[in-house]
Amino acid sequence: MAEPTIAAAYPGQRHDAEWRRLVYPPEYRNPSPKRRYHLIVIGAGPAGLVTAIAAAGLGAKVALIERQAMGGDCLNVGCVPSKALLEFSASHAGQDGFNEAFEWLRAVRAGIAEHDSVERYSAAGVDVFLGAARFVDTTTVKVGDVELKARRIVVASGARAAMPPIPGLADARPLTNESVFDLLQRPKRIAVIGAGPIGCELSQAFSRMRIDVNLLDVADRVLANESLEASRIVTQALKQSGVKLHLEAKIARVERRGPLVVLDTDKGEILADEVLVAAGRRANTDDLNLAAVNVDTDESGQIIVDRFLRSSNPRIYAAGDVCSKQQFTHLADAHARIVVQNALFFPSATKTKLIVPHCTYTDPEVASVGESGQALAARNQAYDTYRIAYGDLDRGRAQGDSDGYVEVLTAQGQTKILGATIVGRDAGEQIAPLCFMMTRGLGIDAFAKTILPYPTRAEYLRRLADTFNRGRLTPSTKRLFSMWFKWIR
Repeated sequence: MAEPTIAAAYPGQRHDAEWRRLVYPPEYRNPSPKRRYHLIVIGAGPAGLVTAIAAAGLGAKVALIERQAMGGDCLNVGCVPSKALLEFSASHAGQDGFNEAFEWLRAVRAGIAEHDSVERYSAAGVDVFLGAARFVDTTTVKVGDVELKARRIVVASGARAAMPPIPGLADARPLTNESVFDLLQRPKRIAVIGAGPIGCELSQAFSRMRIDVNLLDVADRVLANESLEASRIVTQALKQSGVKLHLEAKIARVERRGPLVVLDTDKGEILADEVLVAAGRRANTDDLNLAAVNVDTDESGQIIVDRFLRSSNPRIYAAGDVCSKQQFTHLADAHARIVVQNALFFPSATKTKLIVPHCTYTDPEVASVGESGQALAARNQAYDTYRIAYGDLDRGRAQGDSDGYVEVLTAQGQTKILGATIVGRDAGEQIAPLCFMMTRGLGIDAFAKTILPYPTRAEYLRRLADTFNRGRLTPSTKRLFSMWFKWIR
């Protein structure tokens, strides 16, 4: 959470002041530590916050340590400001609107901050310690000059933007998600490195504000982890928004020349006022002294955990981005509920059967859950595909939906849902019933008898069920029906 370097007033300054007061109060003094805690939680992002308040609600003595800002990336430099920026730019597309957009995101962030504030967690019985944490031994963590002791410890320290090994990039003072929302002046040109979800979302948002955007990636398509068709649709949407795409691009060097940043690529030089890096993440474990407590990490710094979210040291658990390849706020929340049970009681909750959706909030949105067709085909698993186009739904026709679709994959000849992708308006909302169905083990035919409001895009659920049921009409069944209708004639 960077401090603005310009003293003059800027858009949303009063909102930023309130936000900082809530998430990292300048006058705050850490409490006197208890002799021993049931649980120490390192990191006050989504995983750490849910772990701490849930454990305290059960009556446990809990210490929560945060080195930067309560709320973690999601509130401060991730989901909340990015989605606020996307929403504002969508409703004001084609306008400059930079100052208004950034004032809006700062107002939204400040308004939500009270839910993650030091005040709220202290009032809930959590001892909040602001400062950097470092392991002393298996039961002891040091914050500043104070040592805290606990029966169990949960590491939920999150992750940060990774810096690609491009010569000159680090010296060019690039923006990341941790600094881009602190922009005080509208850049005329911005280069974005990385065409994953963050890169695509912010490229579209900035382009809508009449900022010249160049989006670069070494991959041959945007959103490389999504289906080919989803990638194609988002590519077209980005181009229509004015984003210039440079795919399969190799960046030889980045150099800051006065006010400009120059990217030397195999496709020519690209000039920008700012460069934004959105190309991967690295776990925040470097300064925790994990070696002292025998906690193993992988090459990206992530803590290696078992299905109970225990590290290689059974007294130390991990949750959220610090131990997961899938880095989503909603997964961090689910991890927190697992570690509360396992760290405080008998370790029986596991991450094995979690159904984890994800959504990219471009326009149109791309939401997915479960396995993709590519993954199923790679292991030679047979499957059936059911597809409903948004444009075939009456609500879709009324709203002019053209490219949106729902695609559901089931085990061949069965109702079991293996995966799904939705591309289109409100895809993140529309995929919720499918997530519920997969979690509860319900098949694709579950909505066959459900009455849904008309006209809505949610009608795709009943159409999927109807399509499946029609497919169950075998030739033998059709002959029996034919005989019946002849008989009753």
